[in-house]
Amino acid sequence: MTTLTLQQVAAGLANGELTSVALTECALARIDDRAGEGARVFTRVYRDEARRQARDADQRRAAGQPRSALDGVPLSVKDLFDVAGEATTAGSRVLADAPAAPRHAAVVARLLQAGVVLIGKTNMTEFAYSGLGINPHYGTPANPWDRAARRIPGGSSSGAAVSVSDGMCFGALGSDTGGSVRIPAAFCGLTGYKPTARRIDDAGLLPLSTSLDSIGAIGRDVADCIALDALVAHHALAPEEKALSRARFAVPQTLVLEGLDPDVSAAFERSLQRLARAGARIEPVACTAFAELAAINAGGGFSALESWRRHRTLIAERAAEYDPRVLSRIRRGAALDENDRLQLETRRADWQRRVTAEVRDFDALLMPTVPVIAPTIAELEADEERYFRINGAALRNPSVINFLDGCALSLPCQRPGDAPVGLMVAGLPLSDDALLGWALAIERCLADA
Repeated sequence: MTTLTLQQVAAGLANGELTSVALTECALARIDDRAGEGARVFTRVYRDEARRQARDADQRRAAGQPRSALDGVPLSVKDLFDVAGEATTAGSRVLADAPAAPRHAAVVARLLQAGVVLIGKTNMTEFAYSGLGINPHYGTPANPWDRAARRIPGGSSSGAAVSVSDGMCFGALGSDTGGSVRIPAAFCGLTGYKPTARRIDDAGLLPLSTSLDSIGAIGRDVADCIALDALVAHHALAPEEKALSRARFAVPQTLVLEGLDPDVSAAFERSLQRLARAGARIEPVACTAFAELAAINAGGGFSALESWRRHRTLIAERAAEYDPRVLSRIRRGAALDENDRLQLETRRADWQRRVTAEVRDFDALLMPTVPVIAPTIAELEADEERYFRINGAALRNPSVINFLDGCALSLPCQRPGDAPVGLMVAGLPLSDDALLGWALAIERCLADA
């Protein structure tokens, strides 16, 4: 039961083979298993409320009145979405005594309106400011792959990914500012979807960078992500699987293929070969503008500038309570002012225009989601230089799409038994419907090979 996709769960609920109560008890048992990762995956578990929601969902189905196809399905949300009546802590101890949220975040309200069972809030990198998922306050959940070695889950939506991989829920909502949905999906062998940001209402989201933040989904496959997106987006999409024989995909040659681990390089090349055999045209494209991002963001970029403005008062009072690695990145924003913001916005707009002109005739961009496989938690906690180097590597490729304001999915592309590797399929802003259709086709091709 714990490895079912959302489609399978929805079908089981619809035909009476499954009940919401049974699904919820199974999820809670996985969370409470002392040999598992539940204590590090969740910052808050809504046991009593989840059980009540499950009973109500079963009663609605018995009466023939489900609120949605996912009515009664246990889902999780990242610990930066407001839930009415409690503080939103964003993976930090600093906000534990913050005022309670007066209302649910917009996406939480939409989930509850659809009848889902909100199982809990998931752990994350403090304030979403890292792609690794390490959290010194609540612990770091271990990647499902090679668990004995305790490898990083990826971040910042670390708990979101492991909550799905370990069957503690059947889908998760997270946020993605520079890859924070796609990175943990890639490291954990799942599918992660970063939509065009404006498609989803971010009211009640504790931001990292309002210029780059987007709300995304993690599931077991593309259909899971489509189903989750349909619950929370302003307008649900209805993507249809595309024919790969008509595809024209671009593989950027600048930046995104540098420094690939052998496992990542091999999985990526196999994926391209499979797609080509299925009839897709795959063409190298220079995308030299990608090389400009390091200089554009040299001072810390939007994330440092905007997070500093949010945190500077709290840092003045309680800096010692922050994760030092997160604190150092936020503090880079202290040197940035309104002129820096205006320059960033101007350079971003120009960069977006040039990249769009180069790739607009392609159906999607293909690249490795992350250039490395997941290292161990211990090695990154012990070595600050390695921590920041791997963090930069993890964020490098996904953050290109956030700067573009585009949409993207990370699909697992490794061979069975190998280290998880993500294939990123990306598109221009508001090309989500078509992109998801191509992702469905790519997913099928990779699974059939």
